[in-house]
Amino acid sequence: NFFKIYNYFTRLKYKKFYNKCKPIIDKIKYFDKKYNSFDKIQIKNNTKIFFKRFKKGETLDQLLPEAFATVINAAKRLKDTKVNVLGRSIIWDMIPYETQIIAAIALHKNKIAQMQTGEGKTLAATMPLYLNSITGKNCQLATINEYLAKRDSEWMGYLYNYLGLSVGYVNSEMSNQEKILAYSTNITYST
Repeated sequence: NFFKIYNYFTRLKYKKFYNKCKPIIDKIKYFDKKYNSFDKIQIKNNTKIFFKRFKKGETLDQLLPEAFATVINAAKRLKDTKVNVLGRSIIWDMIPYETQIIAAIALHKNKIAQMQTGEGKTLAATMPLYLNSITGKNCQLATINEYLAKRDSEWMGYLYNYLGLSVGYVNSEMSNQEKILAYSTNITYST
C-alpha cells in the first residue's frame, strides 16, 4: 500500500515537473533543428558566443535552450565516430532523448534526477555541465568511483572537446600538481 501511494505521488511530481519543462524542451528542439544547418566551426563558436553573452549579463537560464541544443547537436555530429575510452575503441552512439533532457534540466535547477542504470545519466550530465562552464568557472561532476571518473572524462571529453572545452579527471594517486592541472580545465570529473 505504501509503495502504491509513493509511486502515485512520484508520478504526480514528475508530471508536474515535465509540464514546467515542456516549453523549454520545445525551445531546445527549435534550436537543435536550427543548428542542423550550422557547420562544425559554427557549432564550436556557439561556446564562445555563450561566454560573451553570459559576461554581458544573460543568465544561464536564458542560455539553457541554446546551450543544451548545442550539446545535442554536437552529440549527433559525433554519431558513428570511433572514440578511444580507457584503451578500448568504441563507436559514439549517444544522442540525448527527451528523458535525458528533462534530467539535465532538473540537474541545472538543483533537483535530484533519479535514473536507472543504462538510462543515460552520463550523457544527461553533459548538458548542465556545458551550460555551467559558460560562467568561466571550473565545473565538477562527482561520481561513485575513480574508474567512472576516468571513463566518463575520456568518453564525454570527446563531446566537450568538440565544443571547444577542456576536461580533466582527478584520482587519489595524482600529485597535487596534477590535481591543480585537472581542476584548471573547464570540466573536471572526480569522486
